Amino acid sequence: FLMKGGELPSESWLNGMENRPYSALAYDSEGGWFRSLFVHKVDPRKDAHSNLLYKRETSNLYKIQFHNVKPECLDAYNSLTEDVLPKLHSDADYPCDLVGNWNTWYGEQDQAVNPCFFLSLHLWRFSGGYPALMDCMNKLKQNQEYLEFRKERSKMLLSRRNQLLLEFSFWNEPLPRAGPNIYELRTYKLKPGTMIEWGNNWARAIKHRQENQEAVGGFFSQIGELYVVHHLWAYRDLQSREETRNAAWRKRGWDENVYYTVPLVRNMESRIMIPLRISPLQ
Repeated sequence: FLMKGGELPSESWLNGMENRPYSALAYDSEGGWFRSLFVHKVDPRKDAHSNLLYKRETSNLYKIQFHNVKPECLDAYNSLTEDVLPKLHSDADYPCDLVGNWNTWYGEQDQAVNPCFFLSLHLWRFSGGYPALMDCMNKLKQNQEYLEFRKERSKMLLSRRNQLLLEFSFWNEPLPRAGPNIYELRTYKLKPGTMIEWGNNWARAIKHRQENQEAVGGFFSQIGELYVVHHLWAYRDLQSREETRNAAWRKRGWDENVYYTVPLVRNMESRIMIPLRISPLQ
């Protein structure tokens, strides 16, 4: 841009303007348009984003497992899973709880690059954070029944992956519930550096999605793919899901949440899931 008189601004003038307070730029005698020329410097944080968002009072760590099951093995996989995993859940010597187990009904189920697979999900809670996770892992290495289970299960899988998660402080604690329900896992991959902004908006907006008790749990990744958010919802059926989601748009403030959070998202995915018989979330 040009200075008055048509000359270009000097380097010293630009440096001086950059060091001026943002409020001064906003009310400059030139009419306030200088604010659009400079980036407002953000004060450095002295704490990790995760420490500002997760439930400190519980210190729970969650693990979500994604298993791509060969279609011809799905029944055997479910049967084996239902036989072994509840034993870990009920054994007081293992600091882990089974939160939920599902088969995907709609969503990431078939892929053209593979002949076909079925996606199964398992959500675990480790009470006590990383020490509880390591304690559980070390004990499982000595558990012969579990080692045999993993060996047999591996024959039924095309691939598997997992993530370690923390729960958002403003979401419900995922507690067992009676069915029948269908569940929706909505996964958002955010732009790096936007987790705080996401959390601030959802902390205000979650009240619009709790009247029908559909909000089950909200989590963000710590290990695995980063800047990933998972929202878990429960509905009676697909029609109930449609009605509940439409009702949110009639509540003042929900549209603002969508408006401010959509630009933060790089990619999103929705899965409709059916709980296994052993799942505490039915």
